[in-house]
Amino acid sequence: MRHYAGRPRRGTVRPSAPVRPNGPLVHPQLAPLVAATAQWLLRAYPPENGAVDRALAEAQARQAVAVAAALRYPTDLDAALVALTGGGGADRLDWATGAEPDEAPWRSWVDEVLASWAACLLGEPRLAEAAVAAAAATAGHAHAGYRRLLAPGDRDLRAAALLRHPDLLAPVADLHRARLLAALALDPEDPAVPV
Repeated sequence: MRHYAGRPRRGTVRPSAPVRPNGPLVHPQLAPLVAATAQWLLRAYPPENGAVDRALAEAQARQAVAVAAALRYPTDLDAALVALTGGGGADRLDWATGAEPDEAPWRSWVDEVLASWAACLLGEPRLAEAAVAAAAATAGHAHAGYRRLLAPGDRDLRAAALLRHPDLLAPVADLHRARLLAALALDPEDPAVPV
């Protein structure tokens, strides 16, 4: 029997490799959570009109959610467990933002904690820097994959004006901000930490 390159032999298991949603590395089992949570953020905080603005805002949302996912689910076991149980849905997030509930199936994959942490990162550049550094230290993620999150250009900021507005993000960000600060080992009383 011939073995072709790129194809595993019968009876062997190829280890899962991280995937890149717009740059950062994410465990493949977390991809549905990252996609659904980023989609929820984009619908809650819509970008300016146009396909380019939507793509720029989506890249920022996905990068923020990917960093949150790397911090919240750092191991293969964590990723496997959440893939088995699902993200929990968007009901409480809808309530926090005053949005009408929706029964779309993808919304069951939205992870409330990831949305909250991503909102913190999108609205607070210092927290984003600390989170990317922590993800890089624990999971080996490169800073370069998070350029739109860490160093957005003027066009990025215009495209995601609502998605980056700290006051608008506050109802979602405040849901789990304390857990993010604990995960980053930051003291909420430290004046350098955004309140």
